[in-house]
Amino acid sequence: MAKDKIVVNYRFRDKLNKVQGGKHHNYCYQCSACVAICPAARFTDEFNPRVILLKALLGAEEELLGKDSPIWLCTNCYSCYERCPQDVRPIEVIIALKNMAVEKGTAPENLAKLSQNIAQTGLSVTVTSTVHRRRQELGLPELRTVPIEELKEILADQEEPPKDNKDNDERQ
Repeated sequence: MAKDKIVVNYRFRDKLNKVQGGKHHNYCYQCSACVAICPAARFTDEFNPRVILLKALLGAEEELLGKDSPIWLCTNCYSCYERCPQDVRPIEVIIALKNMAVEKGTAPENLAKLSQNIAQTGLSVTVTSTVHRRRQELGLPELRTVPIEELKEILADQEEPPKDNKDNDERQ
């Protein structure tokens, strides 16, 4: 009975290690605490943070950064971050993978539209007069104005290369 060989793509793992938050995948010992608390995993079998971290450990670049990657199903709730006994920070690894997918050009198409809307208005959704009227009917406060000039300044700073690329959260 022949067993399949497991091939680890260290080149991809090295790339992930260089993306902020990406190196934490190295500390995962597959305990599944992240899955137990994950709301996305509760509602879809397609998303499992433990499996994503396992694929990161194996360097499964195409599965993680491909067009149909499950990383986009993450709700970014940070529950896995709080629950992990090993300080793996699964959400940060997933965000690092999302950033890599954007750079590779494999992010979902609607993400570009969403990002553009946030950059232009500071909001992820379009707020119409109906939204304002309904909030008033429900007794909710008016939405605060987004300081768009400050946001544009922050986004412009992000486009500049970082002065120091060292990850400040080294393990002690």
